[in-house]
Order: sequence, then structure tokens, then C-alpha cells
Amino acid sequence: MLIRYKKSFEKIAMGLLSFMPNEKDLKRLQQTMKQYESEENWQLFLWKEDEDIIGLVGVTSSDQTMEIQHISVNPSHRHQGIGKTMIKALDELYPGKTLTATDETEAFLNKCDINNENKEKGSE
Repeated sequence: MLIRYKKSFEKIAMGLLSFMPNEKDLKRLQQTMKQYESEENWQLFLWKEDEDIIGLVGVTSSDQTMEIQHISVNPSHRHQGIGKTMIKALDELYPGKTLTATDETEAFLNKCDINNENKEKGSE
């Protein structure tokens, strides 16, 4: 289940974010967390299964798009479709928005087979 980030999940979120290649440095990681906590258009979601938080997806939001900034799954839960499930849940949560990616997340988003073309055509 996709849940919104809360400050009480900070350590878990930082741990999951640290699996992203550009988030290995502690100062950089702290800056990223601060952005998610303080900037309204930066939103962080966690993936909860049973009582465990095992994934994270972070986005920047505009009127028509959600750009995926970060996506991470706990290594012991990888290759089970959790990342793809998080993207689909995000897409369902914001049905009117087109999901886009950064250079860092583009390859993964392409694997998820999200049908953004219908959204773009529907908004014309």
C-alpha cells in the first residue's frame, strides 16, 4: 500500500533513498529529505507491506505531471514487481497527471508500461 511520508518515517526513508546512486553522500541525502519535507511540490511516498516499509517513490508535482525523482526498493524485496506496483499505485492516485521521469529514473519508468499517451490525448 502506498502511504504518504511522515517525519516519523525519516530514518527508513533515508535508508531507502540511500540506495539511489546520487544519494550516497549523507549531506546530499539530508538535502533531498529537506526538499521533500519543505517544498510543497516535492512529495514522498512509502510502500508498506504488512507492517514493513519496503519501498519509496519520490515525485515533483505540477498541474499536469508527476516527475519521478526517486524510486527505491529494499534489496531483499527486489525483483518481485514492487517498484512497478508503486508506479501503478501512484498513477492510480493521480489519474489526471502524466508520469514523467528524470534521466536517473527513465529506464525504470519505461519498464513499467504506464499508458501516459491516453492521458496526453485526453487533455488535448
